[in-house]
Amino acid sequence: MKIYEELKARGLIAQVTNEEEISRLLNEGKATFYIGFDPTADSLHVGHFMALCLMKRLQMAGNKPIVLLGGGTTMIGDPSGRTDMRNMMTEETIRHNGECFKRQMEKFIDFSEGRALMVNNADWLMKLNYVEFLREVGSCFSVNNMLRAECYKQRMEKGLSFLEFNYMIMQSYDFYALYQQYGCNLQFGGDDQWSNMLGGTELIRKKLGKDAHAMTITLLLNSEGKKMGKTVSGAVWLDPNKTSPYEFYQYWRNVGDGDVLKCLRMLTFLPVEQIDEMDKWEGERLNEAKEILAYELTCLVHDEDEAKKARETSKALFSTGGNLANMPTTDLSESDLTDGGIDILSLLVKSGLTPSKSEARRAVQQGGVEAAGEKVEDISKVFTKQDLEGEGLVLKRGKKSYNRLILK
Repeated sequence: MKIYEELKARGLIAQVTNEEEISRLLNEGKATFYIGFDPTADSLHVGHFMALCLMKRLQMAGNKPIVLLGGGTTMIGDPSGRTDMRNMMTEETIRHNGECFKRQMEKFIDFSEGRALMVNNADWLMKLNYVEFLREVGSCFSVNNMLRAECYKQRMEKGLSFLEFNYMIMQSYDFYALYQQYGCNLQFGGDDQWSNMLGGTELIRKKLGKDAHAMTITLLLNSEGKKMGKTVSGAVWLDPNKTSPYEFYQYWRNVGDGDVLKCLRMLTFLPVEQIDEMDKWEGERLNEAKEILAYELTCLVHDEDEAKKARETSKALFSTGGNLANMPTTDLSESDLTDGGIDILSLLVKSGLTPSKSEARRAVQQGGVEAAGEKVEDISKVFTKQDLEGEGLVLKRGKKSYNRLILK
């Protein structure tokens, strides 16, 4: 199966501007394509995961990826999918975040010997002359058309700043700059970026002529990825210091029955034919599919050793014979105890299972907390020194979150 047909079979492609030409470029390995990442944090999260997997697939098929860091656009903020304005970030913070991104991306993308590029749009956006930019680029855009874009329509009622209104033009200019400087002939993005991406394609045609070969494709990656990236406690990070390999594994182990096959198709590198066979699985076999998904993705983001440890820990929690040693653990000292014990609310906060005692109280009252395999119903329950010694006390919040507390 050729790469473009594989992308379709995996359910990744939503819209394209010229399917015949795009499929030819990709299948022949002649695409130089870019995907943009705004470095708004010091780690990528699973909302970026689909884009990273896509770049890896396309590079394996002979195409050349360009990772575009939004050092300039991050100074403004993308209004797409947002109900409020982003906080302003300093150039130093943006630079640091970009360096963190590259270290994580190197697990997916081969940057050696020019096989892929990482560039920063601050290199051209920060040098633009405002009046010249308005004359040369702003004149190519219709305000009426821009206001019809979904990314702006959803913000109009609450208020859209002029600062954010410029984001579409700046993202469009990115494609124009990449086309001229690096021969980038294809851009990829999520389905919430379609208007911005069309703007870039049209800008190239208006500035360089209708024969300029710049193509646009949009995938089901941002909207689906954002759904994947949200949990009760926040984002699922690719940085093991923010989300441990076990927590990462457990997140995918607990996806919904209706999502597991979709995730296997979009995110793993298992053959499509093998995944199609799993489509026939029902009941308990769906849990097997979830274990395969969790293992494959943990291998990809962390490594095989960490994936095996996470799988063993999961077996210890959900079946028999597993190893609790790899479970996320919180060490306690004698100073954490009062009169030889510690209450359940304090344990939930110290373990990170809840951010505050008030939320810990709600979790207990709603029946969502277990300790040593038994439901905790009393918010005043105290655990003794003996409860915490040895292998420690395993706390569970909800269906997905565990932590082992050990008195050292």
